[in-house]
Amino acid sequence: MASMHINAVSRRFALRLPLALVGAAVLTQPLRALAGSHPNQVTVWKNANCGCCHEWVAHLRKSGFEVVTHDVEDTAPIRQKFGLNAKFASCHTARLGSYVVEGHVPAQALRRLLREQPKALGLAVPGMPMGSPGMEMGDTRDAYDVLLVLADGSSRIYQSYPSKSSVKS
Repeated sequence: MASMHINAVSRRFALRLPLALVGAAVLTQPLRALAGSHPNQVTVWKNANCGCCHEWVAHLRKSGFEVVTHDVEDTAPIRQKFGLNAKFASCHTARLGSYVVEGHVPAQALRRLLREQPKALGLAVPGMPMGSPGMEMGDTRDAYDVLLVLADGSSRIYQSYPSKSSVKS
């Protein structure tokens, strides 16, 4: 009789276990969504035929970031969706946590952004400055600024990179 009772309990437990697991998964799903993605995950929207976008993604991966890419025809709607003014436009748009990242922003600036967590929309390197990550041309680099874009659409210099010439004197 005791073994019959154990079998009945075991069967009831076995039947309820899948429901309990499904319930636990459903309850923890919102927690996963709140936690967001991997803290070093960058999601990039870019044109499939753009070599400099590919090189910027390679720069991020080499620097330890996990990168997910989405090939799109036009990044303007993505920028607009994230609230980034067209004056900050470049050839690719990305998300790093809650921040928007536009253009050839160096991995060093992204690490600083994660460390400091400023109240801002994100970072931008407008245009495509020669020598920025993904736009390398030997040792030549144009001077450029990484801008901290604030929620009101204004910006300030977050990091400056001086020009560098490959011409030796």
